[in-house]
Amino acid sequence: MDGSSDLELLQRYRRDRRELLNFLLSASVIKKVIMPPGAVSYDDIDLDQISVDYILECARKNFALDLSEAIKRYHDDLSLPPSSGTKLGEVYYLVTNPDLSGPSPTRPPPGKGSVGTTTPLALTYKSSFSLQSTPSRRLDGYDDIDEFEDDDELPQKSNRALNDISDFVLDLPPFATGLSDDDLRETAYEVLLVSVGAAGGLISPAKEKKEEKKSKLVRKFTRNKADKYVPAPTRAPGLAGLMETMRTQMEISGVSDRRTREAILHASAGRVGKRMDTLLVPLELLSAVPNSAFTDKIQYIRWSKRQMNLLLEGLINHPYVGIDPSDRSVLELRALIAKLEEAESLPSPAGPAQHTESLRGIRALAISLAERAGRGDHTGEVCHWADGYHLNVRIYEKLLMSVFDILDEGQLVEEVEEILEMLKSTWRVLGISQTIHDTCYTWVLFRQHVLTGEPALLQHAAQQMKRIASDSQRNTQERFHVKGVRASMDGFDGPPELSYVKSVLVPIKQWADKQLRDYHLQFADTPSKMEVLVTVAMIAGRLISDDKDQSSVARMTSAAEMAAVAKQAEDYICSSVKSAYDMIVEKLESNQEHLDSHPLAELAAQVQKLAKKDADVFSPILSKWHPQAIAISACLLHTLYLKELKPFLDEVSQLTDDVSSVLPAADSLEQFLMELIKSVTDDDDARRDFEQQLTPYQVEVVSGTIVMRWVNTQLSQLTEWVDRAVQQEKWQALSPQQRHGGSIVEVFRIIEETMDQFFKLNLPMRLPQLKGLTNGFDNALQQYTSKVVAQLGDTRDLVPPAPSLTRYKKEVAMKSVSNKKKTADPRLPDERRSSEINLLSTTSLCVRLNTLHYILGHADLLEDNIRDHWAAKRPQDGFSRVNGTPSKRGTGDLDMTRMRESGNRQMDYLSTAFEGSRKAVNAAIDKICEFTGTKLIFWDMREIFIDGLYKVTVSQARMQNVVAGLDPVLGELCDVIVEPLRDRVVLGLLQAALDGLLRVLLDGGPTRGFSASDSTMLEEDVNVLKDFFIAEGDGLPKGVVENAASSVQQILNLYSLDTNQIIESFKRSGEQMAAGANPTRTGSTRYASDADTLLRVLCHRIDPVASKFLKTKLKLSST
Repeated sequence: MDGSSDLELLQRYRRDRRELLNFLLSASVIKKVIMPPGAVSYDDIDLDQISVDYILECARKNFALDLSEAIKRYHDDLSLPPSSGTKLGEVYYLVTNPDLSGPSPTRPPPGKGSVGTTTPLALTYKSSFSLQSTPSRRLDGYDDIDEFEDDDELPQKSNRALNDISDFVLDLPPFATGLSDDDLRETAYEVLLVSVGAAGGLISPAKEKKEEKKSKLVRKFTRNKADKYVPAPTRAPGLAGLMETMRTQMEISGVSDRRTREAILHASAGRVGKRMDTLLVPLELLSAVPNSAFTDKIQYIRWSKRQMNLLLEGLINHPYVGIDPSDRSVLELRALIAKLEEAESLPSPAGPAQHTESLRGIRALAISLAERAGRGDHTGEVCHWADGYHLNVRIYEKLLMSVFDILDEGQLVEEVEEILEMLKSTWRVLGISQTIHDTCYTWVLFRQHVLTGEPALLQHAAQQMKRIASDSQRNTQERFHVKGVRASMDGFDGPPELSYVKSVLVPIKQWADKQLRDYHLQFADTPSKMEVLVTVAMIAGRLISDDKDQSSVARMTSAAEMAAVAKQAEDYICSSVKSAYDMIVEKLESNQEHLDSHPLAELAAQVQKLAKKDADVFSPILSKWHPQAIAISACLLHTLYLKELKPFLDEVSQLTDDVSSVLPAADSLEQFLMELIKSVTDDDDARRDFEQQLTPYQVEVVSGTIVMRWVNTQLSQLTEWVDRAVQQEKWQALSPQQRHGGSIVEVFRIIEETMDQFFKLNLPMRLPQLKGLTNGFDNALQQYTSKVVAQLGDTRDLVPPAPSLTRYKKEVAMKSVSNKKKTADPRLPDERRSSEINLLSTTSLCVRLNTLHYILGHADLLEDNIRDHWAAKRPQDGFSRVNGTPSKRGTGDLDMTRMRESGNRQMDYLSTAFEGSRKAVNAAIDKICEFTGTKLIFWDMREIFIDGLYKVTVSQARMQNVVAGLDPVLGELCDVIVEPLRDRVVLGLLQAALDGLLRVLLDGGPTRGFSASDSTMLEEDVNVLKDFFIAEGDGLPKGVVENAASSVQQILNLYSLDTNQIIESFKRSGEQMAAGANPTRTGSTRYASDADTLLRVLCHRIDPVASKFLKTKLKLSST
């Protein structure tokens, strides 16, 4: 394979060299050209033996070009060592044996600028090269153009980089004679001349004086800007001009063309009435072209050797009509050709005589072999010398290569349609059919695409491939012919039969398969090219299948073909995705030390990017052949990443930086891949099949365990912080504007920090983890609230015990007032408790209330904050999972409904996450308001209210005195309490004042006595108390005050009743109580109809009837 590659490179070098020389000589680059003796035109000169460097030197210096000197320079340069240019100058490569060269010289190198002895050889070489100048390049003379002045245009020479196609060859047996590509190309041109000869194609176009085309390159060489640009003349019209174009395209020299035309004309002179395409061209050329037609005998020997090899290949090795290799005529022909080749080395006259005799024998045998009729031949002349497979398709391939521009291999020439039409004239000679033409042209176009990478050629190849007729579309004769175009190939299982169609399509499909099995790499920037190549691969696969010898019954059905195509597309997807994934892994492993995050996290990000590009760019192309292309790619990537992820998940036990980077990346990748699967599978069953094929990562299970462990740790610390904050709280307002305590601010700061840390964990989370956190926050706030309330103690400690019931007696009342000695009541709080109660100032109680109200406001803000964070972090509902397993889904609409309902339920929960705290705080506020009012009335104002109101007589201690004491207390409350709580705390004070009034009226002791005439003053006092709290509309709403005082008002009504009425009511109430029909008192609530209430009214009644009733009926004493 290496030798073939070197030969192609040498041939390309020779063609490029001829192109450059033709251009330089035909353009006005050279001032004057001096022809060598005997040469009339450039066609008489062998361009392969002209020094390009000498021509460039003449162009730069504006010297006349002496072609004799150019030939001499070329041969002189052959004796010089090969060289190449470097930054240090010209480097020479000498063929020496280092073992025989001895050690390196010990003397120092000559100094810079020193000049040694100049030898004649050096003088000769310096005439075209200078060690001090920039070395020129043998294959490209354009580098020296930059030193000229004219820079207004760029040269139109293509700089296309060509690909290595040494591995992309037809799977055909080699030629036994070693025919090269140049041999086939020259033979192809000879076949073309013969085929078009009858139409006048052998007549050369008239030589006209060529007008040089002046491009930028020409102007730079001539340096003459005054010259006018003269466009190149168009080619000659008709077939002659087209043949001239073909000669140029096929790189046939004018000398060779003229020599071949003359020989063919000479051979056809005696064939009047016979077709030109029945000439046995190699034989006629050997007969008509003498060695004197060549300037070099070596050239003639090579030329004649090619013609003899063609006879062997066409008549013996690959004949159209089969022949036994041991046939006598075959052996004789081989012997005669060997003698003809030997004659060239014999001296005269033996050599020419043997040449003539051998040629005469060859003619007889060759014509007899060529004119053997084959199956399908029509009656008439036949000449089978170049139509045997696979010689014919090799020759025809060279003809088809002429459709490409020799200056830009990736472009078709303008005359492509004319050329293809003209090439049909060679079909009879070469045995080409329409199917073989379509197949060969497909190969030529596709091969040129592989060489140049030109997308347009791939498009042409795809269109051409569609024209290849399958077995079912060919007629009987065509099908018979195509099936007969087969060759034996030596393989592991013996020589298999390989058809031409298959020999072309198999390497095309193999190359396409190789590209498409790594389409992520091959078509990263050219997805449109991939779409065409997929079409080519699929068509080739179908044609290869059709090319097999199958009966119509055994052929694939349409459904089977679709399944085969889908299987092929799936193979491309799996192979390319796996290759792309492996490349990502390999790149990450090589750059592992420079990664900012864990390799698995980076791998997940790269895989997600790969999946996105695959879904956006490549899968839409493959979806035409496999509807679930995106799902296949996503499933494979999911499985590949799981293999890398699972060992990591098995080792996860605690929260680390690596865990924080890998788990969210893996979860995000899985969610993205599942969304891709959902997006392309409209069929629910198909979607479930894909989901059931996958093994979930279960990242949320691992993550949930870690998150809950972290949450529990944080909440335990939060509980300690709450206890410490409450214990250290002084219950002083932070400022006039911030009238709450500092401890709650600290508690919320800790809660918010914990919440921020929770969402910054950047781990996959589900609602249970969030519930665990919010429940912990809710419990912490309830804990704080309960501790605030617990600091107050029992409210009953504030209320003095009620005195024993006695019947009123004026003497006893007066005596109690005059007795100053106080006795200790065992139910009163002890000294320590009294000190604690005294420390609970009105201001500190209001700060507590303000602090609890602060919780209510910030709990709402905390809920909103958590809801916003969760909405941003909440996982997509595209792949519902329970405990890490895929859920069984129903229809798509039902899925969407369930997803919306699930999301709504989550939002509803987050809106009530702190409902427990709200209830606890509101209950605590009510309790503290009650405690505050009770303390102010029963503890702070006990002397003036509980002990002083209505003492001895109503008229001497009215409510006005109490209200006067309440005014500053109420003012202090309103100054400290926050506005939203003002009415609640004032209502608590009102309720306590009403309870105090009832305490005085019903449990006032022996010093309190009321007559029926006092009812009017009592009514007035109640109104005074209500007006105080209404405060002319600035206080509590009147309705609220009236409702609170309604029970007191009913009891006051009893004091205006006659004593006998009260006694009768008491008796009835007692009977009802005994019967269970009388309502019982609940808590501190008293009812006017209650027996206990009526009894206490009678006990405080200044009336002998009441006293007698109590003494005789109830046995109550007066002391």
